[in-house]
Amino acid sequence: MDLLTVLPSSFGYVIFTYLYSWIMLGYLAVKVGSARKKYDVKYPAMYSDKDPVFNCIQRAHQNTLEVYPQWLVFQTIAALVYPLSASVLGAIWVTSRFSYAWGYYTGDPAKRMNGAYGYIGLFGVIILSISIALQLLGVF
Repeated sequence: MDLLTVLPSSFGYVIFTYLYSWIMLGYLAVKVGSARKKYDVKYPAMYSDKDPVFNCIQRAHQNTLEVYPQWLVFQTIAALVYPLSASVLGAIWVTSRFSYAWGYYTGDPAKRMNGAYGYIGLFGVIILSISIALQLLGVF
């Protein structure tokens, strides 16, 4: 069975959404690496005792990594049946992580909420995944 014949052509958008998320994760990682040099935070220390701005930069990356596995699972489930919708929702979530990080990078943790619109993307793919599960179970 050829994967290209099983997946709809619009699944290509899903793949680009995954690539976009990879770029976002790389960007956040580079920002942490740069901040380690700027604020002189040596490995293996995760946080700084002296510089709260470094901690904000680190937390933006860490929080994204904490939710990323769940997003990947629900993004993939949703994309198997609703590739275009999942791609749009995924792009919203990934873009929101940039907004979240840029707000956090100010050193004011409250500004991380600039990325709160990402819940639209996250909850969207969760709802689509629940819908698929219910369809598979014959509930509707």
